[in-house]
Amino acid sequence: MVTDDDVLKFISTIKNVSTYNFTNYSEKSFKRRAEKLLVDYKTDVNGLIRKVSNDKEFLEQIIRDITVNTTELFRDPEIWITLKYRILPKFKKNKSIFIWHSGCSSGQEIYSMLILLHQLDLFDKAKVFASDINTQMLENAKRGQYKYRFNLGYLDNFDKVIKENPYNYDEYKEVPYSDYFDIDKAKDIITMKKFLRDKPVYRKHDLVNDGNIFYSKFDIILCRNVIIYFNNKLQNSVIELFSNNLYRNGSLVLGAHESILGPVSNNFERTKGLYKKKPF
Repeated sequence: MVTDDDVLKFISTIKNVSTYNFTNYSEKSFKRRAEKLLVDYKTDVNGLIRKVSNDKEFLEQIIRDITVNTTELFRDPEIWITLKYRILPKFKKNKSIFIWHSGCSSGQEIYSMLILLHQLDLFDKAKVFASDINTQMLENAKRGQYKYRFNLGYLDNFDKVIKENPYNYDEYKEVPYSDYFDIDKAKDIITMKKFLRDKPVYRKHDLVNDGNIFYSKFDIILCRNVIIYFNNKLQNSVIELFSNNLYRNGSLVLGAHESILGPVSNNFERTKGLYKKKPF
């Protein structure tokens, strides 16, 4: 059983021996992760703290274990449908579109956006940046290779967003999956096409400590199902970072169960599940 004092001691140790700071993470969420670590590594809190303090590679592994990495292609199709019909078409006349996937995990969200951009003839205009605190997840994203059977729902999501038109059910666009990824059922693998894999710029990024490492403002920032694991103070800090680095009328896309609270919410108006930065 992990006590609140154990959690504070563990967080304090990580902060003292590294640049990582979990002080403002959700206490319940972090406690669950700490309990899982003790089971996975067959140790107690003091043993975990000793090893984290003396083994940098183990510390990095612990950081990878703590951070949540759940995502899928076209997750929550309604959000992607809104992007397809309400947001992205407004950039048709722009010379460029700057997009940041913050907390990109294993990259399925990035590929969702790239496929959508390609379908809308916006692919070449787009400058796509992606970041995560977990370096292993960044490598997975670059590889663009996922389990097939485990992710069969990807294909349903793809159909809803790319092939179907919810505003006109008589319209159906036949887009082969092979335009964007290869499916090897024997090896149980989905692999994204090379032209998609080569597009994004990837960087390690810590939302707690790092500012905008890409030195650009953005038209769209996606940070989905990340801030739900932060307390209110850190949530507001992260949203302020995004607000400061969005163009006026830019869009912030959060997870389906995430929302903006506190004073920074005055910078946005919510529309169709997205947050649009006010033009002031």
